[in-house]
Amino acid sequence: MNIYQHFRPEEKEFIDQVLNWKNSVERTHVPKLTDFLDPREQQIVKLLVGENSDVQAAFFGGTSVAERKRALLLPDYLPAADKDFHIRLYEVDYPSKFITIEHPQVLGTLMSVGLKRGKFGDILVKDKHIQFFVSEDVGDYVELQVKSIGKAAVQLLLQPLEKALIIEDLWTDQDLTVSSLRLDTAVSGIYHLARQKSQTLIQAGLVKVNWTPVENPSFEVKESDMISVRGHGRAKILSIEGKTKKEKWRIRAGKQK
Repeated sequence: MNIYQHFRPEEKEFIDQVLNWKNSVERTHVPKLTDFLDPREQQIVKLLVGENSDVQAAFFGGTSVAERKRALLLPDYLPAADKDFHIRLYEVDYPSKFITIEHPQVLGTLMSVGLKRGKFGDILVKDKHIQFFVSEDVGDYVELQVKSIGKAAVQLLLQPLEKALIIEDLWTDQDLTVSSLRLDTAVSGIYHLARQKSQTLIQAGLVKVNWTPVENPSFEVKESDMISVRGHGRAKILSIEGKTKKEKWRIRAGKQK
């Protein structure tokens, strides 16, 4: 059976990487800790490792509800503890009475230090408090490099994971009827935008599917796809419920408040 037929073509490279991790753990019995993975990547790891295997996959992102998590592949007879994921939590100390720092600014600063996105977990912003998770092996380097965010001088304060901010993730569900499963059509329906506007946003690289920019308006969405549109928030295709008598698609989508 061709395992790739169950995934999108652009996921092949990551699939090969996961299979290599799994084979290495099976062969050497040495655990493999990954960088932070987005939820789609986590799903792929779960599917490929499977339940009837000598290898198990555990996930942790600093909190149990984190979106981005590291995966730990290990022999099925070994337990996994939170400390095995080697994650640090930093709080950003800045003059919050006078300056506002937003999520994109934090992400932009972290990306400017020369590390890939996989070294960083969730960025938490709540009531002027800002925190982020980072892989322990680069924590000291990040602490030395990040001295400002935007125009604000900052200091990174190491915190125990138990002090992580709790962010409520609120979603509203909606039932839609769309003419096709094309990305531009789905974006138009979910965000109540004109089709031309949706196409413009997609072609400008402002739309992501499963955390990856997609610039092709005819890209076909699937069940469980996470869609984000810059300036309009995030949505998820919860279910594709078949066609109507007029050959239109019924979909159920969740939209983040």
